Amino acid sequence: MIVTDTKGGDAAEMLVSVIICTYDPAMYEHFIEAVESVQGQSYEPLETVIVVDGDVELYHRVADRYQGMTDITTLVTKANLGLSSARNIGIDHATGEVIAFMDDDAVADSRWIEELIRVYTESDAIAVGGRMTPIWVAGEPPFLPAEFHWLVGVTHPGFAAPGEEVRNTFGSNISFRRHVFDAIGGFDESLGRSGAALGQGEETEFCVRMRATLGKGVIYAPRAEVGHKVFAWRTGKRWLLGRAFWQGYSKRAMEQSVPTGARRTEGRFLRQLLTRSVPQRIAQLVRRPNWSGLTQLVSLGMLTLTVGVGYVYAIVRL
Repeated sequence: MIVTDTKGGDAAEMLVSVIICTYDPAMYEHFIEAVESVQGQSYEPLETVIVVDGDVELYHRVADRYQGMTDITTLVTKANLGLSSARNIGIDHATGEVIAFMDDDAVADSRWIEELIRVYTESDAIAVGGRMTPIWVAGEPPFLPAEFHWLVGVTHPGFAAPGEEVRNTFGSNISFRRHVFDAIGGFDESLGRSGAALGQGEETEFCVRMRATLGKGVIYAPRAEVGHKVFAWRTGKRWLLGRAFWQGYSKRAMEQSVPTGARRTEGRFLRQLLTRSVPQRIAQLVRRPNWSGLTQLVSLGMLTLTVGVGYVYAIVRL
């Protein structure tokens, strides 16, 4: 579905809550930059809800920094509960009509919230997500094909058209009207990252549940941009293969609780690979043989296979 209708509304009256969760003291400086990018938004009114997951010392450091700032709420859990649980705690304490999410390794464009709210005020959207752009901290790995940028939290080419209704966008650039949580509850706490574990799928499961209950998906707003920091350790071949494996595993785990129709996103991506990306890359190599193009084509095949292996492993294990 493409958004074309206009519902109107005064954006200035819509309070937005941005929830940022963090747990690793080593990420503190990056986390501060994430918060400052939210504080520097062109949109008002805005509140920031910070959830420190399981590190009391880190919480005190954060709370001291933002002491006295009425538009920032700082919370802490007694143990590391995982991202889904931390987000649910943030939701419980958020007061905005719209609740948005961003990660502690991201930097929001100054018009991020303004662009999200523009879609809400111009349509009957109940959820809006934007585009993730790369911040290559250690340089872009030459072997990683753009089709698999989603492995490092970056929106890949051909994801969706502006205003198109999609199943979900990245969890570091997604927002919902408050009544969505009132209607269907929070994120599934058995899914999502916990510590160093690479489990995923909590946003997907939530959005599938939202569509099944409320009949609507997420509207894609590519002008609402959030940059994602891609650190050196996220560009290593071993890490990327592990990420691909757990993506496949998580997709199968999610399928245990979602209807078949919700799996169209993966089917669409696979069709694009097989009918467009791979043939185009092969044709380019035939016209102009080069090592970089060959490396990316091989990587594309290996990553696709690894996702499949993770998927099959989940079938056996689950």
